[in-house]
Amino acid sequence: MYKNIVVALDGSELAETVLQHVATVTKGCEEAQVTLLRVVEPIETTYADTLPPLTLDQSYQVQIAETAYAKKYLNEIAKKLTISGIKAAAVVLTGKAADSIVDYVNQNNADLVVLASHGKSGISRWMWGSVTDRVIHHVCAAVLMVRAPGCGSLHKG
Repeated sequence: MYKNIVVALDGSELAETVLQHVATVTKGCEEAQVTLLRVVEPIETTYADTLPPLTLDQSYQVQIAETAYAKKYLNEIAKKLTISGIKAAAVVLTGKAADSIVDYVNQNNADLVVLASHGKSGISRWMWGSVTDRVIHHVCAAVLMVRAPGCGSLHKG
């Protein structure tokens, strides 16, 4: 039975598809604690290709706003889970998504990580890397990876 469960969310509806699985995993386990985790990436990482250079103050203000939004988002989900009988807390970190998730999971002795795969493949995955892939290979915990809805079969034909 899993007691310390980390659920990585990125704010997308796709990532939230894991929540139904979290409900199933925690069913009947009163000791289970779910930590909803969101990583806010540094501004220079997130928007480097789409925005003109920001001043340090502008970057700081954007980072504060994104962090506040992430906290509000996770707290709303935590509240819904709590109402349904699941002990849930929210944690927002700043850094590279994969590294931050791996570090948090390993430092907090999680026994299960739940996250969604966004289904990227080919050149897109090669260029951007896969957070899910990095987490799977670097955490000291079981991983429940939920495939993106609508993903085709890996084997065609």
